[in-house]
Amino acid sequence: MLFGRVLRWATAACLVLAWPTQGALAIPIRVVVSFSILKDIVQEVGGKDVAVTSLIGPDSDAHVFEPKPDQARLLSRAQLFVVNGLGLEGWLIRLTSSAQHHGPVVVATEGISPITTAEAGDTSPSPDPHAWQDVRNAVIYAENIARALAAADPLRGDVYWRRLREYEAKLEALDRHVREELGTIPAKKRQVITSHDAFGYYGKAYGVTFLAPEGISTDSEPSAKTIAELIRQIRREGIKALFLENISAPRLVEELARETGAVPGPPLYSDALSPPNGPAPTYIQMIEYNTAVLKQGMLKN
Repeated sequence: MLFGRVLRWATAACLVLAWPTQGALAIPIRVVVSFSILKDIVQEVGGKDVAVTSLIGPDSDAHVFEPKPDQARLLSRAQLFVVNGLGLEGWLIRLTSSAQHHGPVVVATEGISPITTAEAGDTSPSPDPHAWQDVRNAVIYAENIARALAAADPLRGDVYWRRLREYEAKLEALDRHVREELGTIPAKKRQVITSHDAFGYYGKAYGVTFLAPEGISTDSEPSAKTIAELIRQIRREGIKALFLENISAPRLVEELARETGAVPGPPLYSDALSPPNGPAPTYIQMIEYNTAVLKQGMLKN
């Protein structure tokens, strides 16, 4: 009988000791990301085990973002901060300093070989931060995120790696889809005009030439000479594929359309996803949507 009482006490003690651990496992990891595309990738890998907040929301421009005090407070409570890197978040050091964020900062582009480009007036080329536009790079984003989640939350590490493998399969299928869709377009038609130079990785990966009056950052103002040269090229080569982006003001594209007779197509999603009720609420849907409208536009060239 004594043995039975001891066994019951030991069992009860084990349950009490186990309860906080089980409760802790049920609490999602608090993750803050810099912009909406990263939020979707983190959510895909993290699932219900992460609570993700994006500093920059849908249809918003990371190039001109200015952090607010409440966002600094949000970051101060984050267990993980995920950023793009490659110069996209010019405000990063200022924000982490004011937020006194001492947790891990995950650079999602770690391991990617960047495209470099020189803005007007620059003496040396800068990395193009829009690496997510090549779906193969999105696989690297997801792997870096999975590694960081597993390090921050090792008890659920296997779950993050399993979700990563599932997501990678979807991304590989997406990459094949883009290549198949664009593979039917003659090479001479593969030219597109966008408002800012956000599609260099997409163009390199999938064989499309993108021309843009603005550079890789939307806060750079194109010169009159740049616009005039672009207008002459559009007229000379008969380019009809002209697109505004969801984060850009329409002025430049409207000017190009007025001067060349080209009709702007549906907006492209470059640096931000759409709201949930839009055509590009996830990264995969963004690439699918952009590919469909780009194909439609290029076939008119």
